[in-house]
Amino acid sequence: MNGSTGDTADGHRPPPRAGASPQGAARTGSGAPARARGARVRMTGKQRREQLLEIGRSVFAERGYDGTSVEEIAERAGVSKPVVYEHFGGKEGLYAVVVDREMQLLLDMVTGALTGGHSRELLEQAAFALMDYIDTSTDGFKILVRDSPVAQSTGSFASLISDIATQVEDILGLEFKARGFDPRLAPMYSQMLVGMVALTGQWWLEVRKPQKAEVAAHLVNLAWHGLEGMERHPKLVGDRHN
Repeated sequence: MNGSTGDTADGHRPPPRAGASPQGAARTGSGAPARARGARVRMTGKQRREQLLEIGRSVFAERGYDGTSVEEIAERAGVSKPVVYEHFGGKEGLYAVVVDREMQLLLDMVTGALTGGHSRELLEQAAFALMDYIDTSTDGFKILVRDSPVAQSTGSFASLISDIATQVEDILGLEFKARGFDPRLAPMYSQMLVGMVALTGQWWLEVRKPQKAEVAAHLVNLAWHGLEGMERHPKLVGDRHN
């Protein structure tokens, strides 16, 4: 006879048994077995994992890594703490999966946006993709730009920006070669351009004006006309040389 009253696999206690009828089951007036009122639908393991990821993402964005606890995530999910540990091994494991997902999403949005065309149009596409990500995945962006103790194992926003800059590098390399500039400098300039867009995005996240399209237009205006007016061998005008 199984009389266990412990938690179910996903952390909820099972609903109490209805009062037994002479036949061993409560019945409604129509003869159908009565259902426990307010009983929760049990999630599959995959559904529970996705729920915990969404809740964790929200709490990490709101409180940061250090300010987030397994207790709060479990409470918001309506499960016990062991359920979180079962799926992710703890807060660090959950955070790592959240960060990896956000980094891949941003990288996919940028690389997917680079569909070709004139070099200026490609710069517009890259700038807009970053701004779109900030606009539509605000919580994810907040997580990526924060430092955390587990950044070394999950990557960091700086490493992500470096990955995106690599995509832009090829565009700049062709542009440099066509204009007579040293294409070996393209990696450095791509870091500058993508970093400029990322930092502007952090600022725009707080003020939300002007409109996204206008911000992207100004970013490209500065980048493109800066490239047009570049000197082949720039020199500092001050007396600093090292």
